Amino acid sequence: MRLFAAVLPPDEVCHELGAVVDALRGLPGSDGVRWTGRAGWHFTLAFYGEVDDGLVPGLSERLERAAHRTVPFPLAVRGGGQFGHGRALWAGAEGDLATLRLLAERAEAAARKAGVPMGEHRRYKAHLTVARSREARDVRPYLDALGEFTGRTWTVDELVLVRSNLPTSGVPGEQPRYEAVGRWPLGGAG
Repeated sequence: MRLFAAVLPPDEVCHELGAVVDALRGLPGSDGVRWTGRAGWHFTLAFYGEVDDGLVPGLSERLERAAHRTVPFPLAVRGGGQFGHGRALWAGAEGDLATLRLLAERAEAAARKAGVPMGEHRRYKAHLTVARSREARDVRPYLDALGEFTGRTWTVDELVLVRSNLPTSGVPGEQPRYEAVGRWPLGGAG
C-alpha cells in the first residue's frame, strides 16, 4: 500500500486556510492549476511510497515509539512557497519547527529500521501542498496572498500513518483519497 507519515491540521485550521485558497482560485490563470482538497491537507513527515504489507506492522511499531519520544508542540500554517518553478504551490508553517523536523527525521528512521526502502535523504521542509501544475508557471500572485496568511496555532499531539489511494477513474481533477491507518499520541499522552 502507498503510505506516508504526517501531521494533520485540525478542521478549524483547514477552514481558515481554505478561505485563503478560495480567494487564490479567483486569481487569473487559476483554472490551469489542480487545487488540492481540504480533506487531504497534511504536513508530510516522511513519504514511504509502496510498502509491502508485511512491513507495515514493524513500521507501525517504530512510528509509535517515535511518537512516544516526541513531545507535543505548537504549530501554525503561515506563508507559502513553491517547488519546481510553480509546479507545486504550498502553505508553510511556523511554531516549533525544530520538533516538527525531529519528528520527520524519526518517521524516516522508523521506516529505514522497518526495512522500507527510503532512497536519498533530503532535508525536511515543512509544507502543505495546496495546488499542483503540470507545467512551470508564474505563482507570484499566489505567493503574495499566501505570504500574508497566518493561521491559528494548535498543538500537534499525534503522528498519523496515512494510506494514499490514487485516483483510478481517469476523471480530470479527481483527488487522491487519504485514510489514516495508524495514529499515535505524542509524548505517550492518552
